[in-house]
Amino acid sequence: MQRQGLHLNKICLSAALAGLCFSSLAFSATVPAGTQLAATQNLVRGNGAEPASLDPDKVEDNSSMAIVNDLFEGLVRVDNNGKVIPALADSWQTSDHKTWTFHIRPGATWSDGSPITAQDFVYSWRRLSDPKTASPYASFTANAHILNAQAVIDGKMPTDKLGVSAPDAATVKVVLDQPVSYFLQFVAHPSLFAISEKDVEKYGDSWTQPGHMVSSSAYQLSDWVVNEKITLKRNPKYWDNAHTVINQVTYLPISDSSAELNRYLSGEITITSTIPAIEFARMKKEKPDQVYVAPQLSVFYFDINSTRAPFNDPKVRQALNLALNKDIISEKVVGMGRTAAWTIAPLSMGGVTVTPPDWAHWTQTQRIAKARQLLKQAGYSDAHPLSFSLLYNNNNDNQRVAIAAASMWKSALGVKASLLNQEWKSMLDTMHQGQFQLVRYTWGADYNEYSTFLNTFRSGDSNNTGGFSNKEYDNEISAAQSAQTPAETAAHYQKAMDIAANETPAIPIFYDAQDYMVKTDVGGFAPSALGFYQTKDLYLKK
Repeated sequence: MQRQGLHLNKICLSAALAGLCFSSLAFSATVPAGTQLAATQNLVRGNGAEPASLDPDKVEDNSSMAIVNDLFEGLVRVDNNGKVIPALADSWQTSDHKTWTFHIRPGATWSDGSPITAQDFVYSWRRLSDPKTASPYASFTANAHILNAQAVIDGKMPTDKLGVSAPDAATVKVVLDQPVSYFLQFVAHPSLFAISEKDVEKYGDSWTQPGHMVSSSAYQLSDWVVNEKITLKRNPKYWDNAHTVINQVTYLPISDSSAELNRYLSGEITITSTIPAIEFARMKKEKPDQVYVAPQLSVFYFDINSTRAPFNDPKVRQALNLALNKDIISEKVVGMGRTAAWTIAPLSMGGVTVTPPDWAHWTQTQRIAKARQLLKQAGYSDAHPLSFSLLYNNNNDNQRVAIAAASMWKSALGVKASLLNQEWKSMLDTMHQGQFQLVRYTWGADYNEYSTFLNTFRSGDSNNTGGFSNKEYDNEISAAQSAQTPAETAAHYQKAMDIAANETPAIPIFYDAQDYMVKTDVGGFAPSALGFYQTKDLYLKK
């Protein structure tokens, strides 16, 4: 999952993997006994940027997914403790972890009262995989090992060959090409939420507009004023509406984190999407009970377009990586507990721990000496200096990191990095068109397993905007996912990480976290390690 700010997409499957899951559970807001609720239950959330889309099959960034998570629901959900629990499916079974059967809960309806059917899920998953949709998450069904997914994505098979079917209106059957222990985490992801086939057929591309969209979760789209606000109101047709407390939530798209903070301090916003780095210490001192720092499986890095010179040469990519003093960037430029990163994924995920490359333990002097050697071998010198552009989306903290990096490259290597910035949605388009050299990027985990990071550099993956391709790397990921023991899985992921460290498809800068300002009258706030919280879990105290 892409994140538009400096900080704005594991989890144990528990008993579900035994083959059969529990019946109906209520999992929305849990209000402690004796709590006095505010008379008005309206929430305002800072959202960081205008969402690129509200179509679950087309979203790719956290500003869009945050809203989609309030509007739609999947067959299952991962709660804030990392447990897979029922959502639109009230039970499921598997005997071999290859064939899964989900049962849609009785009475589940869209916000217009029409029934949610298994066919809606079949339609949505096929639409996600269809190359005509051009979804940035198209590869998700293949990464989940759904039968024939890659052939469908590549246009070699029709969408009806995808391994998902509806034996009846209340049953979704999914067939995988191999067992996947963490498959339920894929099912919980927004890209595998259902959308109404009838709704899309009726309205076409405008189905996501207010008055057209039907939703399946606790809220429905009420108003959307581009670059101003998105308002959702409570969905009385939601199956767990009785446990929902917040009646209305408004999202404000504010790309300037300082402006968002000011609107929070003025009382206009209930929860911010982040805290500006330059204001973090002051907020901790002045409003310590309103600062919330959540651990997150996320890495801030500069993605590299490996398909074009000079960055098709790994020596150039590695030289730029080594020349950056990441301790200074993480501790001084950003701060807030960030730590320097030398790997493209966190050091520990899903029960696996990896070892960073040797140069993670070198002195910065040693790294710069090696960087100069590599750049010289690549044909660059004082007489022939390297120059390129670094793109970032509009955000004060992103700009500060970019300026620091450009200064370090200039000082250590004589390299000239021109800084470019674009509005978030424009930058996404630029990335997908491959019209960049280096671009500021943050990837947050979609699930708690290393493939959620490593797949984004896999040859042909729909999220691989830098175009990196290495067969040995691809093979190690495939081997990890088909390994028979945890030790074998860890060994293959370590090899893949070693290849990525040497080939440098991206320059990791720091392991990220998520910071918020949260009003003290908010109850139930507990973001997950994936960087999300849902409005239906919240309530406002008197």
